[in-house]
Amino acid sequence: MAAAESDREVPSALCTEFLNFSAKDTASKWLQVTDLYKEVYQHLARYVPKIYCLGPNLNPQSEDLLAQLLLQAPLEWYLCGEDPSTGLAKLEQNNQPSQLCGHVFRVGEPTYSCRECAADPTCVLCMQCFLGSVHKEHRYRMTTSGGGGFCDCGDTEAWKKGPYCQKHEPNISDSCQEDPLAHLSTDMIARCYNVFAIVLKYAVDMLTWDKEDELPPGLEPPDRGDTYYCMLFNDEVHTYEQVIYTLQKAVNCTQKEAVSFATTVDRDGRKSVRFGDFAFCEQAKSVIVRNTSRQSKPLRVQVMHSSVVAHQCFALKALHWLGHVIGYSDALRRILCQVGLERGPEGENSSLVDTLMLCDSKMWKGARNVYHQLFMSSLLMDLKYKKLFAIQFAKARMLITEENLMTTIIRTFVDHLRHRDLQGRFQFERYTAQQAFKFRRVQSLIGDLKYVLISRPTEWSDQLREKFLEGLDTFLELFKCMQGMDPVVRQVGQHIEMEPEWEAAFTLQMKLTHIISMMQEWCATDERVLIEAYKKCLTALTHCHSGFTDGEQPITLSMCGHSVDTIRYCVSQEKVSIHLPVSRLLAGLHVLLSKMEVAYRFPEQLPLSELSPPMLIEHPLRCLVLCAQVHAGMWRRNGFSLVNQIYYYHNVKCRVEMFDKDLIMLQAGASMMDPNHFLMIVLSRFELYHIFSSADCRKSYNRENTNKDVVQQNNTLIEEMLHLIMMVVGERFEAGVGQVEGCDEIKREIIHQLCIRPMAHSELVKALPENENKETGMERVIDCVASFKKPGVTGRGLYELRPECAKQFNLYFHHYSRADQSKAEEAQRKLKRQNGEDMALPPPMLPPFSPLFASLVNILQCDVLLGMLGAVLQWAVEPSGGHWSESMLQRVLHLIGMGLLEEQQQLKNSSEDHDVSFNFTLKISRPGEAPSNTASVLALLENLQNAPHLEVHKDMIRWILKMVASIKTMRELTATTYTVTASGSHGQEEMVCDKDKAERKRKAEMARLRREKIMAQMSEMQRHFINENKELFKQSLEELYASASTSTSLEHSPTSSDAALVCVGPRRSRPREKRQVVTCILCQEEQEIRADSKAMVLAAFVQRSTVMSKNRKRPPHDPEHYDPLFMHPDLSFGTHTGSCGHIMHSHCWQRYFEAVQAKEQRRQQRLRVHTSYDVGNGEFLCPLCECLSNTVIPLLPGTKGSNSCEQPGLGQWLKISGQQIKAMHSAHRKLQPVGVDAVEETEEQCPAPENFRIDYTPMSPYSSTIKEMLTTFGTATYKVGLKVHPNEQDPRVPIMCWGSCAYTIQSIERLLVDEEKPLFGSLPCRQDDCLSSLARFGSACWTAASQPSVQGHYIRLVAALIPDPQVETSPCILDIDMLHLLVSVVLSYGSVHSQDSSGLSVDAVQLHFFHLITVAHMVQMLLTSGPEEVTMEQESGGAEREEEEDICALYNTLRTHLGSSLPEVASGWHLWRCVKTGILPYLRGAALFFHHLNGVPTPPELHAICPGQWEVLCGYLSLPSNLLQLYHSQKELLEPLLYGWCSHPGVRQTLQGGGVLVSFPRESNSLIDLPDDYSALINQASSFTCPKSGGDKSRAPTLCLVCGSMLCSQSYCCQTELDGEDVGACTAHTFACGAGVGIFLRVRESQVLFLSGKTKGCFYAPPYLDDYGETDQGLRRGNPLHLCRQRYRKIQKLWRQHSVTEEIGHAQEANQTLVGIDWQHL
Repeated sequence: MAAAESDREVPSALCTEFLNFSAKDTASKWLQVTDLYKEVYQHLARYVPKIYCLGPNLNPQSEDLLAQLLLQAPLEWYLCGEDPSTGLAKLEQNNQPSQLCGHVFRVGEPTYSCRECAADPTCVLCMQCFLGSVHKEHRYRMTTSGGGGFCDCGDTEAWKKGPYCQKHEPNISDSCQEDPLAHLSTDMIARCYNVFAIVLKYAVDMLTWDKEDELPPGLEPPDRGDTYYCMLFNDEVHTYEQVIYTLQKAVNCTQKEAVSFATTVDRDGRKSVRFGDFAFCEQAKSVIVRNTSRQSKPLRVQVMHSSVVAHQCFALKALHWLGHVIGYSDALRRILCQVGLERGPEGENSSLVDTLMLCDSKMWKGARNVYHQLFMSSLLMDLKYKKLFAIQFAKARMLITEENLMTTIIRTFVDHLRHRDLQGRFQFERYTAQQAFKFRRVQSLIGDLKYVLISRPTEWSDQLREKFLEGLDTFLELFKCMQGMDPVVRQVGQHIEMEPEWEAAFTLQMKLTHIISMMQEWCATDERVLIEAYKKCLTALTHCHSGFTDGEQPITLSMCGHSVDTIRYCVSQEKVSIHLPVSRLLAGLHVLLSKMEVAYRFPEQLPLSELSPPMLIEHPLRCLVLCAQVHAGMWRRNGFSLVNQIYYYHNVKCRVEMFDKDLIMLQAGASMMDPNHFLMIVLSRFELYHIFSSADCRKSYNRENTNKDVVQQNNTLIEEMLHLIMMVVGERFEAGVGQVEGCDEIKREIIHQLCIRPMAHSELVKALPENENKETGMERVIDCVASFKKPGVTGRGLYELRPECAKQFNLYFHHYSRADQSKAEEAQRKLKRQNGEDMALPPPMLPPFSPLFASLVNILQCDVLLGMLGAVLQWAVEPSGGHWSESMLQRVLHLIGMGLLEEQQQLKNSSEDHDVSFNFTLKISRPGEAPSNTASVLALLENLQNAPHLEVHKDMIRWILKMVASIKTMRELTATTYTVTASGSHGQEEMVCDKDKAERKRKAEMARLRREKIMAQMSEMQRHFINENKELFKQSLEELYASASTSTSLEHSPTSSDAALVCVGPRRSRPREKRQVVTCILCQEEQEIRADSKAMVLAAFVQRSTVMSKNRKRPPHDPEHYDPLFMHPDLSFGTHTGSCGHIMHSHCWQRYFEAVQAKEQRRQQRLRVHTSYDVGNGEFLCPLCECLSNTVIPLLPGTKGSNSCEQPGLGQWLKISGQQIKAMHSAHRKLQPVGVDAVEETEEQCPAPENFRIDYTPMSPYSSTIKEMLTTFGTATYKVGLKVHPNEQDPRVPIMCWGSCAYTIQSIERLLVDEEKPLFGSLPCRQDDCLSSLARFGSACWTAASQPSVQGHYIRLVAALIPDPQVETSPCILDIDMLHLLVSVVLSYGSVHSQDSSGLSVDAVQLHFFHLITVAHMVQMLLTSGPEEVTMEQESGGAEREEEEDICALYNTLRTHLGSSLPEVASGWHLWRCVKTGILPYLRGAALFFHHLNGVPTPPELHAICPGQWEVLCGYLSLPSNLLQLYHSQKELLEPLLYGWCSHPGVRQTLQGGGVLVSFPRESNSLIDLPDDYSALINQASSFTCPKSGGDKSRAPTLCLVCGSMLCSQSYCCQTELDGEDVGACTAHTFACGAGVGIFLRVRESQVLFLSGKTKGCFYAPPYLDDYGETDQGLRRGNPLHLCRQRYRKIQKLWRQHSVTEEIGHAQEANQTLVGIDWQHL
């Protein structure tokens, strides 16, 4: 802020002026003056420029302070007439809070809408109101706000029921709504009026002011300086990058500053980028304009005088102040509303509120937000003024009745679409990008219409009728412009060159879909309106038709003894359009005539007699023919635009007002025509008339040896045409067409979707059409047709169809696509096969037609249709040439089935005196007339029943013949007696049925016997093979068990019979001598693992880890100088090694890796994309399982136990060890260059103990390839663990390897505890192999390093246990993790032992170290054990009395050394419990370590979780089960060591709070606790502000699941620099919190983000599910989400297993789009 301070060297005169200023005096002066307006303006003109905008850096704190003092205080004094603090408090007492909540939403705040009670989806509640409302028990939708809307609680118009939450519930006393101004004196009212009028006028003037260099009259400053701002404004064209780049050039700022400027411009809408004199600012402006005007219009920049900017800043402040003041009292709010809506001198639309609204688009974002907030807190919170404001708002935009809103909106809209063709239709093909952008803007007008129509009128007044019908007229004008737009003509010869523009027309159609549906619903609520609307629509359609006479000559068609006059029209040659909104609206209204029964009650008022059915069906029919021809491949050359149009025509978003209505129009037309005529016209339009009309069509079609393509096309067209006839007769589920309820239609949709396969809730919702409120109506009916199946840990919940609904399945359901139909057919046949039912898929029973459409059934029995059916059957009987297809036959059979079912229904429902006129059976059994005497349909079917080439259709033909028989029986019964009983028919069916069943049963039985016989033969052969090759099997099984020495191998172990198993020390059990033979996955060769043979390696992945960290605050170390020898017990970070367990030859691996590198270099030259692995970092994918790896571990043979007899006791060993260390010290000193200071140290050359050859350099026992691999893995661990460049000479390499071994053991031990698994036997073999390899590698890695340096490490490690005067800086005992110490000491001892030829047993040394470190660990625990908590089970029996006494003794010894630093503890029981639970993880880790290092089999008791583990574990580790015996048996030796540990200065310092104190056992880390309800998280995130850009809402708040920090992700504001690269907040956080690995929850997106390093990441399914068992990534559906604990545990397990990076690798391999994302910017 230094710069800002220097800008403010306000002259001292001004300071004194400020100090002497009195708000009270100014206010009392104002009370006296006559022209208050002028006085206040002068005051503002004088002070505002002195407070605001005095330099380049704004200083909001001091500005706000001075503004409050000099500008707001006098206004408040004047307003109250007394001290504002008391005056405003008085007002507040009388305040009647509004019943409206009016809470304004922040960006990203959760909002709730009730799907049952909201008037429309924009009616929302804030979280507080929602939790206190009735709606939380209903079906609700949760979304996140874009910011700026407000809570509708208390608004009775917004809710059908439950408008108030508990907090806003109105009191009974409020009902007599008095005038809020009654409490104020007239004097006060007048003063308020004056102040508000002046301040609001000032604010409106300044915010809508568009001159850059002068001010409104009355505000000119007394003295004008030459100070200007160069102000940059936001626009919708330029990107962040363009703005940043331009600013860096224009005002030469750094990238960081430019980013900050750009962020502010984006947020507030404007920002000053330069301050200075006019010329200086003008120069910056010209650069910006020049740089940005190349591609598009330039960025908007203004050079504004500082006083103008100052007044605009204060104007925003003034609006804030008004909002603040009216919060004190509803009376003040009412006055402000009056002031705002009062008409100005210019008359119409001139109030201050109007001015603001009309200038809305000229203002910048920040100003708009402030005035919107004020409107919401004033006008919209006052019920009286809310209505007045709505009218003004609509005028500034335009209500149906008074203001004729519909007409205005549509006219405005149509005026914007200027391109028309000759017939006045819209043309979109000439749209430029700019116009398309404008078109998107104009479409929002249609959205406004939706809100006008959303609540249907219950009462109609004459005026409302008139205005609505006027609106309908304008609507029809719009439709006329759309009727026939974007026509297409079939391309013949060559492919279309330019894809025509089709999207604009469909976008328009989609926007209008709901409006059209809603207009029909309005019409349905009033009969008079419906009749008028129908007439108007019909007139419009007639008008459209009169214009279309493109080459349509009249012709006469005749067939089967019928003839009809029509026109010749070929869809495949003329223009045809898919847009017919006028026809479709008429179809919708026609159905309503039937549904509302208007057609039967007022036939005289309807022009039904004047209708021309052929005209009605003409255009819809062309449209359907177009679809059929596209299916038949006749329009291939028209490109994708046509395919897309057809797709959307049938798509669920458009079909309700497109395809469905065309079908209804055909039904309406056909119901008013002779069915024969209708079918002939259909045949003619399908261009199939010539095939069916010739006298001998049944034969002639066979002889036409035309082009194969044409035949194929005709076949498809015949299929499509038959399908269309089925739909016209069979689609009766629209209320009004058939006698059905509204919900039947949805049920049928759901049934047919679930017939394809079980579906998730979201899939079903997508497949159903939504209404204007985004509702599908599915929830009402789903439970009666489907049952729900819950999901497991993956996958989602599914709905399955109830079996009783399957009989409603219609194979030719009109909304199935081709693919759906074949899937559904397959699924249904499979189901029937499983249930052993008849395989036919007959048509389902249908509801009866409404009277208006009743004549449609006659299509089924008309001559033309029967002629067509007969022809197809005849072709099928004599199949010569491919002139018919099976699916054609299948459709014919389906149609015959529909006719039979219809007849059966009518017979059942007919009363006795009423003869059934529908006689389908009669028609199909009648042969053709002479002379041709064609066979009847029935005869043909009976022929086909035995045709060998129609095996598939047998079942269906059999079903048809059965139906015919049963209908005949029914008719005979009706003929003989008038009692209609269908029992006879059943009998006959039963008989046929029984025969069928018996036959089927016999076949099934034979098939079963055959199956059993084959199975028996196979198992016999198998047994035979195993017996013959017994040896082979035995061998391979043994080899299987050899690699993992599990308890199964114990029988053969020599030690198992006579002694317990021990894994460390002189009594160590010997491992089984077993050759270990492995196979290379790359070359498939087998190889034994030996020290002198070719190296075999395991693919491994080394990563830094903080999974077990107890201290994430520790600052990162400097990698060059950090000494990792001792690990602190807080495990703040470690190095973890994992492996996928796949083995290769080292040379095979090297070849493979080189190939990967070469491929990577080639690829980088070609295309610059990341892969899922980074070859530069040594990463590769395992060749077998594609698991991410970055190094390999060599496999080494197990160590041979030495059979030496030299096994000294502890005292003797301490002595020998001391001598060895001294000898090494002096030897190492000789190696160093002799300096001056080294002279005096050489006085005593300590003699080496005998047999310790200090100068002997042992030979490495390993082959050259193994040595090379030792270096490879060591260097990799060092590089990754320390984040340094590889350097195989660095002495820290072996330390890092030992550390990695210890850390990996610790993390696996924790995992086993967390998952409640036993210590041994439950690990997957890949982890077993990895641990063995790590332990053996650790004991061998000194051979690849320099021996003196490893010995140096050993000396320093030992010095931490046995104080050594020659080692200066040894850590105190509280700062060492004991398992790390144990592993490092044991593994580094090899380098010392190799020079010792005295026969000293390694086992003995291991045991002594182990015992010493165990004692040290106990001391560590006693020092850190907290004060005791008293529990009930204090005194155990005598079982552990001894341990308790021993531990008290040890504790008291420690107290004598440390005095007051340790508290007094009376209970030994508490201490022993602390030690026993605390030391267990260490003992389990040690057992894992020694088991893998020495290869000793494990005791079976540790393979299960059972009591008595402690004793078994201690025995296995050769420890007494009372661990204190270790100390008491060697007290005199250990006492001095104990004293040494306690007297370390660090111990006292840490105990008194100077360092990090870790208590044991360390708890497992887990991910943070998440709330059960997701909206709690959204709420938390919405109140999170970006830490960098002062108080701004973060756009992508992201929660770290490891530590719970909320971060501002994916934005420029929070980028930081990491290793010279800009990274986003999440990536930066992963390095601080997770050593480069992070798990985050993106709150607004509801998705989990995994990050690893800078270039890797993936999205993962969140642990939150809705009630249907689905996640909602992106929060698009808005169903309430709740935490699924199993899924969260799964994520936690991935993290604890260190598998996050592996998971990312697999995800990136599976999905290439993830690779392209810049993860580092998140």
